[in-house]
Amino acid sequence: MAMKTISFLSIISLLALTLSLVIASDPSPLQDFCIGVNTPANGVFVNGKFCKDPKLATADDFFFSGLHNARAVNNAVGSNVTAVNVNNLPGLNTLGISLVRIDYGVNGQNPPHTHPRATEGLIHFQANVGRSPAVAFAALSSQNPGVVTIANTVFGSNPPINPNVLARAFQLDPKVVIDLQNKF
Repeated sequence: MAMKTISFLSIISLLALTLSLVIASDPSPLQDFCIGVNTPANGVFVNGKFCKDPKLATADDFFFSGLHNARAVNNAVGSNVTAVNVNNLPGLNTLGISLVRIDYGVNGQNPPHTHPRATEGLIHFQANVGRSPAVAFAALSSQNPGVVTIANTVFGSNPPINPNVLARAFQLDPKVVIDLQNKF
Protein backbone atom coordinates (compact mmCIF):
# COMPACT_ATOMS: atom_id res chain seq x y z
CA MET A 1 0.00 0.00 0.00
CA ALA A 2 2.81 2.42 0.89
CA MET A 3 4.55 1.69 -2.44
CA LYS A 4 1.39 2.59 -4.39
CA THR A 5 1.07 5.86 -2.45
CA ILE A 6 4.70 6.80 -3.17
CA SER A 7 4.27 5.93 -6.85
CA PHE A 8 1.07 7.95 -7.07
CA LEU A 9 2.70 10.96 -5.35
CA SER A 10 5.70 10.70 -7.68
CA ILE A 11 3.46 10.81 -10.75
CA ILE A 12 1.47 13.78 -9.39
CA SER A 13 4.71 15.64 -8.60
CA LEU A 14 6.10 14.98 -12.06
CA LEU A 15 2.86 16.17 -13.71
CA ALA A 16 2.83 19.33 -11.57
CA LEU A 17 6.37 20.19 -12.66
CA THR A 18 5.69 19.39 -16.33
CA LEU A 19 2.38 21.26 -16.60
CA SER A 20 3.95 24.50 -15.44
CA LEU A 21 6.25 24.34 -18.48
CA VAL A 22 3.55 23.88 -21.14
CA ILE A 23 1.26 26.83 -20.48
CA ALA A 24 0.91 28.80 -23.72
CA SER A 25 -1.09 31.77 -24.96
CA ASP A 26 -1.12 34.27 -27.78
CA PRO A 27 0.40 37.62 -26.97
CA SER A 28 -2.04 40.49 -26.81
CA PRO A 29 -2.12 42.36 -30.15
CA LEU A 30 -3.05 45.58 -28.35
CA GLN A 31 -0.56 48.27 -27.58
CA ASP A 32 -0.67 52.05 -27.36
CA PHE A 33 -0.45 52.40 -31.12
CA CYS A 34 1.45 51.08 -34.08
CA ILE A 35 0.53 53.13 -37.13
CA GLY A 36 0.62 50.83 -40.13
CA VAL A 37 2.78 51.76 -43.10
CA ASN A 38 3.60 49.81 -46.25
CA THR A 39 7.34 50.47 -46.27
CA PRO A 40 9.86 49.31 -43.67
CA ALA A 41 11.76 52.60 -43.12
CA ASN A 42 13.44 51.16 -40.02
CA GLY A 43 10.06 49.99 -38.74
CA VAL A 44 8.95 46.87 -36.92
CA PHE A 45 6.64 44.37 -38.67
CA VAL A 46 3.46 43.84 -36.58
CA ASN A 47 0.11 42.32 -37.69
CA GLY A 48 0.97 42.42 -41.38
CA LYS A 49 2.12 46.05 -41.40
CA PHE A 50 5.30 47.92 -40.58
CA CYS A 51 4.97 50.36 -37.68
CA LYS A 52 5.58 54.01 -38.36
CA ASP A 53 8.07 55.76 -36.10
CA PRO A 54 5.87 57.16 -33.27
CA LYS A 55 7.69 60.50 -33.50
CA LEU A 56 6.32 60.85 -37.07
CA ALA A 57 2.67 60.21 -36.09
CA THR A 58 0.12 62.81 -37.17
CA ALA A 59 -3.59 63.32 -36.54
CA ASP A 60 -4.27 62.10 -40.11
CA ASP A 61 -3.04 58.64 -39.09
CA PHE A 62 -6.14 58.39 -36.85
CA PHE A 63 -8.71 60.14 -39.07
CA PHE A 64 -11.06 58.86 -41.79
CA SER A 65 -13.09 61.50 -43.60
CA GLY A 66 -16.57 61.21 -45.04
CA LEU A 67 -18.04 58.18 -43.30
CA HIS A 68 -21.12 60.27 -42.57
CA ASN A 69 -21.79 60.81 -46.31
CA ALA A 70 -24.13 58.50 -48.22
CA ARG A 71 -22.55 56.49 -51.04
CA ALA A 72 -24.08 55.80 -54.44
CA VAL A 73 -25.69 52.38 -54.85
CA ASN A 74 -25.48 51.07 -58.40
CA ASN A 75 -24.94 47.33 -58.36
CA ALA A 76 -27.04 44.18 -58.67
CA VAL A 77 -27.49 43.62 -54.92
CA GLY A 78 -28.48 47.21 -54.14
CA SER A 79 -25.91 48.05 -51.48
CA ASN A 80 -22.59 49.82 -51.18
CA VAL A 81 -20.15 48.79 -48.45
CA THR A 82 -17.50 51.29 -47.36
CA ALA A 83 -14.81 49.64 -45.27
CA VAL A 84 -12.71 51.50 -42.72
CA ASN A 85 -9.74 49.35 -41.76
CA VAL A 86 -5.98 49.48 -41.31
CA ASN A 87 -5.52 49.97 -45.07
CA ASN A 88 -7.27 53.36 -45.10
CA LEU A 89 -6.97 54.30 -41.40
CA PRO A 90 -3.40 53.30 -40.43
CA GLY A 91 -3.91 54.13 -36.74
CA LEU A 92 -6.12 51.02 -36.42
CA ASN A 93 -3.10 48.74 -36.81
CA THR A 94 -2.84 46.29 -33.88
CA LEU A 95 -6.10 47.49 -32.30
CA GLY A 96 -8.06 44.53 -33.66
CA ILE A 97 -11.04 46.52 -34.99
CA SER A 98 -12.54 47.81 -38.22
CA LEU A 99 -15.81 49.40 -39.28
CA VAL A 100 -18.07 49.39 -42.33
CA ARG A 101 -20.84 51.66 -43.53
CA ILE A 102 -23.50 49.95 -45.62
CA ASP A 103 -25.72 52.11 -47.84
CA TYR A 104 -28.81 50.34 -49.12
CA GLY A 105 -30.77 51.37 -52.21
CA VAL A 106 -34.50 50.83 -52.43
CA ASN A 107 -35.09 47.09 -51.88
CA GLY A 108 -31.32 46.61 -51.58
CA GLN A 109 -29.59 43.97 -49.52
CA ASN A 110 -26.21 43.04 -48.19
CA PRO A 111 -25.90 39.43 -49.43
CA PRO A 112 -25.44 36.62 -46.90
CA HIS A 113 -21.78 36.46 -45.97
CA THR A 114 -19.31 35.54 -43.26
CA HIS A 115 -16.18 37.15 -41.88
CA PRO A 116 -13.65 34.33 -41.35
CA ARG A 117 -11.47 36.33 -38.98
CA ALA A 118 -14.04 38.40 -37.08
CA THR A 119 -17.39 38.75 -35.46
CA GLU A 120 -19.69 41.54 -36.57
CA GLY A 121 -22.06 43.83 -34.72
CA LEU A 122 -24.55 45.62 -36.98
CA ILE A 123 -26.61 48.74 -36.23
CA HIS A 124 -29.32 49.94 -38.62
CA PHE A 125 -30.05 53.65 -38.37
CA GLN A 126 -32.84 53.87 -40.92
CA ALA A 127 -35.23 51.15 -42.01
CA ASN A 128 -35.50 50.28 -45.68
CA VAL A 129 -39.15 49.60 -46.36
CA GLY A 130 -39.02 49.72 -50.14
CA ARG A 131 -39.54 53.48 -50.39
CA SER A 132 -36.33 55.06 -49.19
CA PRO A 133 -32.63 54.24 -48.84
CA ALA A 134 -31.26 52.94 -45.55
CA VAL A 135 -27.90 52.97 -43.81
CA ALA A 136 -26.22 50.64 -41.33
CA PHE A 137 -22.89 50.55 -39.56
CA ALA A 138 -21.05 47.42 -38.52
CA ALA A 139 -18.17 47.02 -36.09
CA LEU A 140 -15.85 44.07 -36.66
CA SER A 141 -13.50 42.45 -34.17
CA SER A 142 -10.51 42.37 -36.50
CA GLN A 143 -8.37 44.83 -38.39
CA ASN A 144 -8.60 42.47 -41.38
CA PRO A 145 -11.90 40.58 -41.06
CA GLY A 146 -12.10 39.28 -44.62
CA VAL A 147 -15.44 38.55 -46.25
CA VAL A 148 -16.83 35.43 -47.90
CA THR A 149 -20.06 35.96 -49.84
CA ILE A 150 -22.06 32.73 -49.65
CA ALA A 151 -23.60 32.79 -53.16
CA ASN A 152 -20.24 33.54 -54.80
CA THR A 153 -18.61 30.72 -52.86
CA VAL A 154 -21.32 28.13 -53.50
CA PHE A 155 -22.35 28.90 -57.08
CA GLY A 156 -19.20 30.63 -58.33
CA SER A 157 -16.55 28.26 -57.02
CA ASN A 158 -13.69 27.25 -59.28
CA PRO A 159 -13.70 24.37 -59.98
CA PRO A 160 -17.49 24.33 -59.81
CA ILE A 161 -19.33 22.17 -57.32
CA ASN A 162 -21.24 19.35 -59.01
CA PRO A 163 -24.74 20.72 -59.82
CA ASN A 164 -26.37 17.48 -58.63
CA VAL A 165 -24.77 17.91 -55.19
CA LEU A 166 -26.01 21.50 -54.92
CA ALA A 167 -29.45 20.58 -56.29
CA ARG A 168 -29.85 17.98 -53.58
CA ALA A 169 -28.43 20.22 -50.83
CA PHE A 170 -30.72 23.16 -51.72
CA GLN A 171 -33.62 20.96 -52.89
CA LEU A 172 -33.59 22.54 -56.35
CA ASP A 173 -33.81 21.26 -59.89
CA PRO A 174 -30.27 20.73 -61.29
CA LYS A 175 -31.16 23.05 -64.20
CA VAL A 176 -31.78 25.88 -61.71
CA VAL A 177 -28.37 25.23 -60.12
CA ILE A 178 -26.66 25.24 -63.53
CA ASP A 179 -28.41 28.55 -64.34
CA LEU A 180 -27.18 30.02 -61.04
CA GLN A 181 -23.63 28.78 -61.65
CA ASN A 182 -23.66 30.42 -65.10
CA LYS A 183 -24.44 33.79 -63.48
CA PHE A 184 -21.16 33.66 -61.60
